[in-house]
Amino acid sequence: MDKFIITGGERLNGAVQVDSAKNAYLPILAATILCDDKIVLKKCPDFVDIKNMSLILEKLGLGVAKQENILYIDGSKANKWFIPVELAKELRSSIFALGALLGRFRQARVSYPGGCDIGLRPIDLHLKGLRDLGVKIVESHGYINCDGSNMKGGTVHLDSPSVGATENIMMAGVLARGTTTIINAAKEPEIVDLQNFINAMGGKVSGAGTSVVTVEGVKNLHGCEWTPIPDRIIAGTYLIAGAITGGEIMVEGCIPQHFSSLYNKLQKSGCKIKVFSDKIYLESSGRLKAVSFIETTPYPGFPTDLQAQMLTLQAVSRGSCIVQENLFETRFKFVPELTKMGANIKVNHQTAYVTGVKTLLGAEVYSSDLRGGVALVLAGLCAQGYTTVHNIYHIERGYANIEQVLTKLGAKIKRESE
Repeated sequence: MDKFIITGGERLNGAVQVDSAKNAYLPILAATILCDDKIVLKKCPDFVDIKNMSLILEKLGLGVAKQENILYIDGSKANKWFIPVELAKELRSSIFALGALLGRFRQARVSYPGGCDIGLRPIDLHLKGLRDLGVKIVESHGYINCDGSNMKGGTVHLDSPSVGATENIMMAGVLARGTTTIINAAKEPEIVDLQNFINAMGGKVSGAGTSVVTVEGVKNLHGCEWTPIPDRIIAGTYLIAGAITGGEIMVEGCIPQHFSSLYNKLQKSGCKIKVFSDKIYLESSGRLKAVSFIETTPYPGFPTDLQAQMLTLQAVSRGSCIVQENLFETRFKFVPELTKMGANIKVNHQTAYVTGVKTLLGAEVYSSDLRGGVALVLAGLCAQGYTTVHNIYHIERGYANIEQVLTKLGAKIKRESE
């Protein structure tokens, strides 16, 4: 395993290009299972999660080849509907394959998914939705066994707007008989991208981005070329990196309206923001004002995947901030590591009370999840002295070569083996 060694106090300056969105790429990769033709996916980033999903596709019999940043997928020889536990445990998004496997083969066997330890993320909404489409499901010995021989379109009412459940049910309905309607669907941009990709293959999905998604079943799909949307969480992370270091950066190749809930708060904190069609400029003059209240909610609200990074910024801002986490109950696992660096943070259940300090001090810290891990990197960038971030494999699940990107912006960060 590797670690990052960071010398803090450097002001970040320059431009950074945003990778394709991890949370768009993964369900799109799962959706390729539905197609027995050739798919070309462009701008494929080197995320560990994407590599793991590609391994799952290969285990299912799909051909997967990568040349530079283009992924070539051939579904003509897909012949398996079982995902081994050793692959599923590494990747939460393996559950997306459930709906696609049922659509292609009318049966599926998947072990319970793994991923970051950020709290309970039950898949009961996924399973309830599939049952509403006529799928028979038996859970036993850690596996989810699905019989979709009688699967057909139906109406699914989600108790909460789950992104994963919305995407899974969408994929299950693509090749099912009849029309599937998802009520109280999640509205995230990644769901819109999945809809557009499915439609590019010949599917008939509409309503993504609203609370009602409709899927009209088709008999088959055809190949296509597709470029997934840019990653709004990566874009937001680099904006916060510029803000926390008193920097001046341009985040390019993004869709600013996808993360307006973030840059509006940064603007109120004292950052100078300029928004363009596909890029966003930020200038931070130094220590910022704290935001009084941050609350994570489903899109278009403040994203839970930017909460840890934003909390870290509040830890060195003037004043106090209350951070309310409404989606995942252990998102604050990184806070004890941040307090090692001198942060003044008190956590009570799902609420963090942050009183800003003038500076953080370098320390040995340990990442326990993707977003908390990158938040510790941000803390190291602005801290006095040296910060060592261990367990960086968590960070690599959603950030490709982050140390190289930050170095080009002026950071002093290097990777070393443990």
